Amino acid sequence: MILIADSGSTKTEWRLSDDTLLGENTCITKGINPFYQNTKDILNSLNSEFKLTTTHIDAIHFYGAGCANAEKNNVVKKALSTYFKTDSISIESDLVGAARSLCGHSSGIACILGTGSNSCVYDGEYIIDNTSPLGYIIGDEGSGSALGKQLVSDILKKQLPQHIINLFYDEYDTEKNEILDNIYKKPFANRYLASFTTFLSKHIELPELSKIVIESFEAFIKRNLLQYKDVLHLKINFTGSVAFYFQDQLKQALSNYNLNLGFITQTPMDGLEKYHNLNK
Repeated sequence: MILIADSGSTKTEWRLSDDTLLGENTCITKGINPFYQNTKDILNSLNSEFKLTTTHIDAIHFYGAGCANAEKNNVVKKALSTYFKTDSISIESDLVGAARSLCGHSSGIACILGTGSNSCVYDGEYIIDNTSPLGYIIGDEGSGSALGKQLVSDILKKQLPQHIINLFYDEYDTEKNEILDNIYKKPFANRYLASFTTFLSKHIELPELSKIVIESFEAFIKRNLLQYKDVLHLKINFTGSVAFYFQDQLKQALSNYNLNLGFITQTPMDGLEKYHNLNK
């Protein structure tokens, strides 16, 4: 039996993959990111949130945001080894997971648009080019945190029509100081900002809100995808909740730059399960 995990900054999806498995095979826990959490934090999260029944796990394949080097990967590996009592653990970045899920063993461009954003050129086996996403403070264009940041900024600076500002405060029991405290004084500001994509999605028919989304996707294209020399000749594939729920706006932005859309999936998990079952 293998356990596959796909972890972004907001949530981790876990799936047990075995033809003989009976009962529930998937669960969701909070995001695991070794840039923000240590081994003890990750263990505490697993102890309180992991709900699947595991008898014997032959291997764990973990794909995560922040899993970018051996030091950070070891933080995650120690927690998984302790909790699941196995040493057969591979740790890869969430971007490798996206590429394997979306492209399998074919070449293409793989993108993540979730709480954060990232992209790469994949040759069917390896990532051969990557524009650094730089995180939600100075990068992550097109992500949930970028969309939320732009929306909140436009609300607080009164850059949107008053009826949209009123609508925002009608739906969120909050005010300026509370918003700023959540962004500047509390942990996981990126998750907090990304939570406001719900408002954008709910009211996407408003042209001012649709414009925020399209312009953020265009920034992702200009500052990330157009850095790849073969971008006009490769299929561009996306995974993540932001890509999935704002498909119309994403397609419009890609069309504006004459780029070729491939697949859009809500999560990488189905593709990852297929990839690992084919590579047993």
